[in-house]
Amino acid sequence: MEWLHIMLAEHPAGHFALAARHDPWLILLAYLVMCAGSFATLDIIERIGDAEQASARRRWKLLGACCLACSVWAMHYIGMLAFETSLEVHYDMFLTSVSLLIMLFAALGAMSFLGQGQPSNRHYTLAALCIASGVAIMHYTGMAAMRSRAVQLYDPTLVLGSVVVGLLAALLSMMMARHLRQGNVARPQLFKYSAALIMAAGIIATHYAGMHALTLVLPDGAAPQIVVTDNSLQLSLTIAVITLLISGSCISAALSDKKLQSKEQDLRRVNTLLSQLDQARVSLQQAAHYDALTNLVNRRGFNQIFAERLAERTQQGGMLGVMFLDIDHFKRINDSLGHDAGDQLLKAIAHLISAATRTQDVVARLGGDEFCILFNLNSAEEARGLAQRILNKVREPIDLAGRRMVMTTSIGISLYPTDGNTCDELLKHADLALYQSKGGGRNKANFFSDNLKTRATLELQLEEELRIALQEDHGLRLHYQPIYELASGKVSKLEALIRWQHPQHGLLSPDRFIGIAETNGLIADLDLWVLRRACQDLAQLSQHGFDELKVTVNCSALTLGRDELAREVEDALHNAGLPAWRLELEVTENALMANIHSTIELLRRIRHQGVSLSIDDFGTGYSSLAYLKRLPLDTLKIDRSFIQDVPHSRADNNIVQAIMVMAHTLHLKVITEGVETEEQYSFLRRLGCDAIQGYLLSRPVPLENLHAVLASLNHREERLTACCDTDRSASPDLFPDSPDCHASASTAQPGR
Repeated sequence: MEWLHIMLAEHPAGHFALAARHDPWLILLAYLVMCAGSFATLDIIERIGDAEQASARRRWKLLGACCLACSVWAMHYIGMLAFETSLEVHYDMFLTSVSLLIMLFAALGAMSFLGQGQPSNRHYTLAALCIASGVAIMHYTGMAAMRSRAVQLYDPTLVLGSVVVGLLAALLSMMMARHLRQGNVARPQLFKYSAALIMAAGIIATHYAGMHALTLVLPDGAAPQIVVTDNSLQLSLTIAVITLLISGSCISAALSDKKLQSKEQDLRRVNTLLSQLDQARVSLQQAAHYDALTNLVNRRGFNQIFAERLAERTQQGGMLGVMFLDIDHFKRINDSLGHDAGDQLLKAIAHLISAATRTQDVVARLGGDEFCILFNLNSAEEARGLAQRILNKVREPIDLAGRRMVMTTSIGISLYPTDGNTCDELLKHADLALYQSKGGGRNKANFFSDNLKTRATLELQLEEELRIALQEDHGLRLHYQPIYELASGKVSKLEALIRWQHPQHGLLSPDRFIGIAETNGLIADLDLWVLRRACQDLAQLSQHGFDELKVTVNCSALTLGRDELAREVEDALHNAGLPAWRLELEVTENALMANIHSTIELLRRIRHQGVSLSIDDFGTGYSSLAYLKRLPLDTLKIDRSFIQDVPHSRADNNIVQAIMVMAHTLHLKVITEGVETEEQYSFLRRLGCDAIQGYLLSRPVPLENLHAVLASLNHREERLTACCDTDRSASPDLFPDSPDCHASASTAQPGR
C-alpha cells in the first residue's frame, strides 16, 4: 500500500509540479471506444434477458463481461496515452494487466447479477456497484502502473468525487438497461443509443475526474526531460481498432442472435398456427366421423373403416364380423323421462358396450339407439362370446334420473365371407339377424342364416293370420298345466298357456308367435283373449265338480302398462260368472320393474277386486327387494333355471332355500316350476315349498284332457310319499335340518 500512501500524500516541500495537457483527439477516440463498448454491453444485457436456455445465458454473460472490461480498459489506456507532459512516461506491464483483470472480474460480477431470470432492482443496483468499483479500482491501478521520474500525488476529495461520478453513471445506465430489458420504452433502439452515450460519458468522466485529481511533482534538483519520440497516437489507434473490432463483433453477434431468435419466434408462431390448424382439422374430422353424444364412431366414420377393413380382409383373407345392436324399449325412456335422460342413458350404454369389447373392435353409434360393432375373429364362437359379454354388460343396472334402470339389447350378427362380400350386404344381413332377435323376445343375439329372409316372410304371414285368428276367434287354444299343492296333495291351480292350431304349420307354441304379437301391437288383444277364455273354461270345469280350482293367466309387460286392465279383468270374471278369488294374474319380474310406480297402483286396484297376483320367473330379473315388499303379491314362482341342477348343485340349493325363506318372511306362497324328477320333488318338499309345477306331474294339456289328469294327480299322495322317503334315506346329507317328507307321487316320470 506504499504507492497509495504516496499518491495521497501532500505536496512535499522543495518539489515542483509539472504541467500536463490532454490530446483532445485521443479523448474523443477514447469516448468513441467507450460508446461502442457500452452499446455492445447493453445489447448483450438484452440478449441475456431474452435467452431461454441457461447455457446460452452463461455464454452471453461471459461475452458481455469481456466486452465491457476490454472497452473500459481500452478507454482508460487511450485516455492515459492522451496525457501529455514533459517527462518520459512508460507503464508497468504487470500492473497494467492486473488492471484489466480487475475490470474483467468486476464485469463478470455485474453480469452474474444481470443474468438472473427476472432480475430485481437490487440485482441492478449490485451490478452498478460492481461496474463502478471495477472502473475506479482499474483506473487507479492503471495510474499506479505509470513509470516516470515524477511523483504522483492525488487530491483525496477529487478521488472520492471520481468514484461518486462513476457510481452515479453506473446506476443510471443500469436503470436504463432495466427499462430496455423490460420493454417499457416506446423507441427501444433510440433509447439504447442514449443509454450507451450516458454510460460511456459517465465512465470517461470517472477517468478524467481521477486524472484531474493527479499531480506530478519532481524532486528538488531534478531536471525534466524532453520527450524525443511520441508514438501515443499510433498505439491509441491500434488499441481503439482492436477494441472496436471486439465491440463490433459483440454487436454483430447480438444482432445475429436477435434475428435468429426472431426467426425462431416466427417459426414457433407458424408451428403454433399449424398446430391450431391441425387441431381444427382434427376437430372437423371428429365432428365428421364421431358421434357428439357418445364420442363413438358415427355412421360415416363406420362406413369408411368398414370399407378399409373389408378390403384388407379381401386381400389377406380371414373373417370379419358385423354386429348390429338395438336397445330394447328405448322409446319408453324418452317418452317417460325426457330426451335428456335418454341421452344420458345412451352415453351409459355406449360406455358399457365399449367396456365389453376389445381395443381393436370398432364400436359405432349409427343413430338413435342403434349401435354397430366391427370386429376381427377366427371363428363364429368368438362372435357368440363377444355378443354374450355385451348382453351381460348392458343388463347391469344404470342410475338414471333418480331411478335404477335395467336395460337390455338385441343383437344381430353377420360374418364375412359366409354371409356376404360387400359392406351393404353384410349390414343388411346383420340387420335381418337383429330383427330376428327383436322378434324372438329381445335380449338375445342371433346370427344371420340363409333362411332368415324366408322366415321374415313367414313371420309377416303369421302376423296377418294371427290378426285374423284374433278377430274371428279361430285357431287359438288354451292348454292347462296343473299346479300341485304339497300340503293338501291336490291340484289347486291351473296355469293357462296359449297355443295356436295353425292350418299349415300345426300346433304352434307361444314362443313362435308371442314375439310377433308384441312387435306388431297384438299382445294386448291376445292377453285379453286368454283372460276371457280361461275364465270361461274354469266356469265349465266348475260344472264338473272342480269348483275349488283357480286359474292363473300370464300378463305381458305391454298389457301391464294399460290402465284398462283392471276393468277388463272385472268384465271377464263377470261374464264367466266367477268370483274374483278364483283368478290369479301372473306377471314377470322385468314386466314389473319396467314402470314400477304405475304398475304398483294398477296391481293394487286389481288386488282390491279380490284377484290374486303372482310374480313369475323370480330370480331371472333385477327386481328390487325394496319394491318387492310394496307389491300387492300373493305368490312367488321360482324360475325353472334354479331347479334344473337341484339337489346336486349346492349353489342352486342355497339360492332356492334363500328365495323360499325370503318369500315366506314376506307372507308369500312359493310355487316352483320346472319340476321333473322325484329328487327335485323331495328336495322342495323338505324345504317347505307350497306348490310345484312341471313335467313330473303333467304336461300342459287341452281342456278336454284335463279331467283325467286332475283325477290322477289328486290320488297320488301315497306313492309320492314312498318315493320321497327312499330319496331321503339315500341322501341324508342333503337335508340335515329338513322336516320329514309326507307326499306321494307316481314313480313313472313322463317324458317331455
